[in-house]
Amino acid sequence: MSDAMRKPLLPTSRTRRRLKEKPVGVLGAGAWGTAVAKALAENGHEVTMWAREPALAQAINERHENPAYLPGVVLPDNLRASVEPLDAANGMEAVFLGVPSPYLLSAVKRILTSPDVMEGRPLFAVLTKGFIETDRGPRLIVETLEDYLPGFYRNNLVYVSGPSHAEEVSRGIMTGLAAASANGRNAIRVRELLQSRSLLVFPSLDVVGVQVCGAVKNVVAIAFGMLDALKAESNHFGDNTESMLLAAGLNEIQAFGQALGATHPETFTSIAGVGDLDVTCRSVHGRNRRFGRDIVEKDALAPFRNAADLVARIGELGYLPEGAPASGFVSRLADEKRLDMPICRGVHRILDKELTPREFIEEYLGGLAG
Repeated sequence: MSDAMRKPLLPTSRTRRRLKEKPVGVLGAGAWGTAVAKALAENGHEVTMWAREPALAQAINERHENPAYLPGVVLPDNLRASVEPLDAANGMEAVFLGVPSPYLLSAVKRILTSPDVMEGRPLFAVLTKGFIETDRGPRLIVETLEDYLPGFYRNNLVYVSGPSHAEEVSRGIMTGLAAASANGRNAIRVRELLQSRSLLVFPSLDVVGVQVCGAVKNVVAIAFGMLDALKAESNHFGDNTESMLLAAGLNEIQAFGQALGATHPETFTSIAGVGDLDVTCRSVHGRNRRFGRDIVEKDALAPFRNAADLVARIGELGYLPEGAPASGFVSRLADEKRLDMPICRGVHRILDKELTPREFIEEYLGGLAG
């Protein structure tokens, strides 16, 4: 079996006892951060989650529920929330970062004064998908965080990704995740913290490849959602068309990942690649798929002047499709690497109001036929 994705071992009772009562922090109280915090707490760890809104923190602590992002899911008693980010960093065995990409750096900067973080004590695991804008242009998340965290963390961060909608993980639906790190021992530490009978964690060494899969699949899912909505309006598009788009999208993801330095080709055919792409495109829980459908069915782009205006005011959508900002970053990096990525570029052109979804689909498919 390859080093990129090793078979996980289910924790034994001895391992569970050894891992009991580890203090773990989770930065971010959205759906995914909360689902991971719940999984950690159910494994016996004492979990402190940072929630920006006081009312949300109060609901988590008093009602044991996150009504804003995971309504109806009962949270364990050993999961508490705080409005102070340092509470999720001080004294922790590990800190999981679940803040959306546009806000991640500002959140991390708020915990840099933690004495433990300054000394490199907690393990850092990244749950966020996407890219971060920097002075050097768009960059992958792990690479960017390494420039801000103390030097102890270089090549020691763990990136966690896979086909894992929070709505299902929080309800104990069996799910697989990849934990990627240049330090294989840290990837295994994350597996030991997270793994259960319903959450399988596969260590990987391909940090770039797993990140690219997690970020770019969201862009492809927007295109898939648009096609899915167009399919209902036309007898020209069907399931065959969607599968063709999904396969072509995977090709773009792999080419992009290899250009950025992915190390294991099998990453793209694993749960981190085709697995995450498939669930993001096809699941009713997918926000990016939903956004693509909303563009066609509800004219969701009408209030925005262009792609930059959309990203600046993305909170007005009422949900966060990470593929929207990612489409611009991917297009810029594709230009830099001289890559042909018609799906990702097409999504960005639609968000920039250069063409309509139908024009894009017909232009793209016509290009394939030609």
